[in-house]
Amino acid sequence: MSKTKKRVWWGLASLLVLLLVAVGAAGAYFFNVAMVPSHKSFVSQPTTVLKKSDPLYREKKWFKTVKKEHWTITSASGNYRLVADYIPAAKKTTKSVLICHGFMQNKESMGAYAALFHQLGYNVLLPDARAHGKSQGKYIGYGWPERYDARKWIKKLIKHNGQHSRIVMFGVSMGGATTMMTSGIKLPSQVKAFIEDCGYTSLQDELDYEAGHLYHLPWLVRTPVEGALSLINFFKNGFFTQQASSVKSLHHNHRPMLFIHGAKDTFVPTWMVKKNYAATRGPKELWIVPKAVHAKSFATAPAAYRAHVKAFLNKYVK
Repeated sequence: MSKTKKRVWWGLASLLVLLLVAVGAAGAYFFNVAMVPSHKSFVSQPTTVLKKSDPLYREKKWFKTVKKEHWTITSASGNYRLVADYIPAAKKTTKSVLICHGFMQNKESMGAYAALFHQLGYNVLLPDARAHGKSQGKYIGYGWPERYDARKWIKKLIKHNGQHSRIVMFGVSMGGATTMMTSGIKLPSQVKAFIEDCGYTSLQDELDYEAGHLYHLPWLVRTPVEGALSLINFFKNGFFTQQASSVKSLHHNHRPMLFIHGAKDTFVPTWMVKKNYAATRGPKELWIVPKAVHAKSFATAPAAYRAHVKAFLNKYVK
């Protein structure tokens, strides 16, 4: 081989190594952004300040003052202590709801939903997901490892309230995805129905959408970077991002599910709910809320939200 050809091959090899290093570095950066719990500039933080102008003011005020029991379990993986608040119904009942919060939120951020279900006569259990709130955890799982944590919370509800328990699972955003992902695993027969609000089709879809929407990365750039992130996530967090799929999980669900999504959602785009809705195998209902942005359907249309949830529960939770 001539010296010129050798220089060309060394140049190409050096360029390839530089590209691999750059992709790996970018993957590590976005892994920290997406998977490591910390302040995120693109996510509004839970607020403890109540304003009377808030359309859900009464619900949130009730949650602040209502007496709560503090429950704990060990995560399904066995290495984290998880915490939750439990609020018994005003009258003794076997009906309970497990409420799952969103990305970088906590159980306190779900107070208005707790009030909604409590007013409908349900016992309410609100966990902090792993790596959120007061629960332990190193990395965010986007609902994939959390689905087994949810099953442990469900079993604890059954143990507390008896074998005749009737349980509903509800979640918003990441909590909505957790709800859908949980629907695809084997669950106790006491689980009767699911309600998900603005959950994504899959972690991979959501990461790819945000890479384009928030960071404006072209497809040729974000594809290898997302591959590197997925590989890092596998070694650090235990799964490839492609595995965490609401759609694939819903293919195994035969229980009733209500899908809610804001028509103006630009964080988890509205097309995702249509794909999720098509995937589930059980009885299903879909409500796209006019003018609602991400995770604001309840605040946008409080009366209609209550009515949809109540009608669905009355139909399927006997």
